[in-house]
Amino acid sequence: MSGMTQGERKATSILASIFALRMLGLFMIIPVFALYGQKLEGATPALIGLAIGIYGLTQAVLQIPVGLWADRINRKLLIIVGLILFALGGAVAAVADSIWGVIVGRAIQGAGAISAVVMALLADLTREEQRTKAMSTIGMSIGMSFAVAFILGPLVAGHFGLSGLFWATSVLAILGLSLLHLVPQPTVIIKQHHDSYWQQFKQSLLHPELARLNAGIFILHLVMTASFVLLPHLLIEYAHLPASQHGWVYLPIVLGGFIAAVPAIIIAEKRRKIKQVFIFGISLMVLSLLVLAIEYQHYWGLLFGISLFFVAFNLLEALLPSLLSKIAPAGTKATAMGIYSSSQFLGAFFGGVCGGLLWAKQDISLAYVILAMLTSLWVLLAVFMRSPRFLHSMMLNIPSCNSQQASQLLSKLQAIIGVEEAVVLAQEGVIYLKIDKNKLNEKDLQQILISC
Repeated sequence: MSGMTQGERKATSILASIFALRMLGLFMIIPVFALYGQKLEGATPALIGLAIGIYGLTQAVLQIPVGLWADRINRKLLIIVGLILFALGGAVAAVADSIWGVIVGRAIQGAGAISAVVMALLADLTREEQRTKAMSTIGMSIGMSFAVAFILGPLVAGHFGLSGLFWATSVLAILGLSLLHLVPQPTVIIKQHHDSYWQQFKQSLLHPELARLNAGIFILHLVMTASFVLLPHLLIEYAHLPASQHGWVYLPIVLGGFIAAVPAIIIAEKRRKIKQVFIFGISLMVLSLLVLAIEYQHYWGLLFGISLFFVAFNLLEALLPSLLSKIAPAGTKATAMGIYSSSQFLGAFFGGVCGGLLWAKQDISLAYVILAMLTSLWVLLAVFMRSPRFLHSMMLNIPSCNSQQASQLLSKLQAIIGVEEAVVLAQEGVIYLKIDKNKLNEKDLQQILISC
């Protein structure tokens, strides 16, 4: 995390850890539930897929309202409530003995919709030019969670059954709560909103470039979740690996995938090639799905397809939130991330359901061809996206002022060449700017600040 301040490193590390603990609990379920869930009362392939995906549905429904609230009230409070709900849902699923009880527990876990809030809080605590590193750290923590979860999931389920696995998700949520008090309080909290909730929501929903990212994260998580309804069965049938050994296959593949993604992330930011690297990542995912469609019956072909998949997944998981934070208008980041996260988890829901249906059909090649075709549509969306501008953050202190003075100051700031976005926090005495350093008229900016 070179280039970051001590505060930025601390915030990024702790929030990535909280994110990782929560995602570890989620991912531990994925590699084993399609196998162990068959023992639950009333279980069918479609209901097992629903149990995996229902978490995504409740997340999708709640991420937007939670994101709207997070632009107006204390973000850390919302994270506390979300982690408590996640722990409660894990307990409900742990004591259930039927597939429907697990579905209810997973739905409650999904009500802890804090992904957007965590990312918005991280955006508050990091400068624009350090945002890709911070968001990449979140992405890598997800990748690490994936690797660890795919080892621990089979081991915990083998020793303690599904009940022990769900209790473990509750414990992990409580550990996340214990870390939250270590997160620094943001210096800049964007609170001023003169628009209604509907206007605030519509501004982010109808933004064309944000809409492309929302469609992309929907497809990414649909494909990922559907794939991991299918892959455990393929590893047993064609790689002849028992469920308890699957983690040792995933570990080197996931770690190798995220090490391979790091150079591409550096190129994207340092050389300002983020759009080109983004399109490469999506294209690589299409290739991985086609390899799985053709080679899933062969041991090395199956492992090669999974390896390509994880390189693409880790790369895209890091770039998407970074792109979002660069494009989202100042003051509505949590709202934009709420819509983004809703799209992500809606994708997970449909991925779970589609994976269950495709598994029931028993046509693996067709399943992966369908997923590859869907991902190809994403390539087309990305080709026509606008390359994001590489702006810098600037935070300036001013004397406290009333709302009328703040409004006048905001108008003057927005008129300066090179100031792309400005937010004045009247009561806190803070100005938050996004600037284009190559265009900024620093003389005009200094004159305005002197007159404050």
